[in-house]
Amino acid sequence: MLTIVWARGGIVTSIERTAYPRFKRLITAHELHLFFAPTREEAAWAAERMDSDGHQLALLLALKSYQRMGWIPKPDEYPEMVVDFVRRAVEMPEGTVPLWATGRTAERQRTEVRRWLGATYDQAAARRIAGGVDPERGHGEEPSGRPDQHRAGEGRGAGLELATFSTLDAMASTIRKEVNAAICAGIHDRMNAVQRAGLLRLLEERDEDGTTQYNRVKKQAQAPSWSHFKRLVTQLDWVDALGDSSVWMDGVASRKITDFAGEADASELKAYAQ
Repeated sequence: MLTIVWARGGIVTSIERTAYPRFKRLITAHELHLFFAPTREEAAWAAERMDSDGHQLALLLALKSYQRMGWIPKPDEYPEMVVDFVRRAVEMPEGTVPLWATGRTAERQRTEVRRWLGATYDQAAARRIAGGVDPERGHGEEPSGRPDQHRAGEGRGAGLELATFSTLDAMASTIRKEVNAAICAGIHDRMNAVQRAGLLRLLEERDEDGTTQYNRVKKQAQAPSWSHFKRLVTQLDWVDALGDSSVWMDGVASRKITDFAGEADASELKAYAQ
């Protein structure tokens, strides 16, 4: 699932904080042998297609990385330990470095990798699978894209290359906006006209200190004392008079309510209430 970092003005998603398949910072010897050791057949396949050690090494790195992660990394994304391990596994001379092709040659190499593995490069189909949203699940839960690794894994199971991280991230953002808008529309519809008007007045009417009454909703209980307790009771009675929020939030997941409460500001509330 894509992990989302909330920031003022929008949502920032960092690939380092997601389940998107990528090279680990520390790869154990066991993992190197298990996932990145070329077979004899794979080494022979690379030798048949490339005429130099450097190009063969690059092709094998692309092949083993695709097998492990479902996509072909950029040349500067391969850890030195992986490059060195693959070089030694096929007994290439010390100091051999991968020679990465460019342009059409690079595309032909990627095509060779996919053909060898029986994979299909169809990003449109991969996006359709990754973007599938369950309407029942989306009603009250955080739509962390559902272009997450569960859906992306379905694409790999269908023989499709994993969509790029930026593609999944953009899809997650779009779907999240759609589902959040649907949740807010449902809350709006569960209010009556009087309740909606009352919430709008929170943004217009001001208390003695000059702040809107919306700010009053967010006031927290003060230190325990009799006067503070009486003030809290008055505050709760005032909030309850706004309407039955349990009805408004019916069916909305608790974590979504927490997210909305943490991120809402006056302008957002006004937009949702109108």
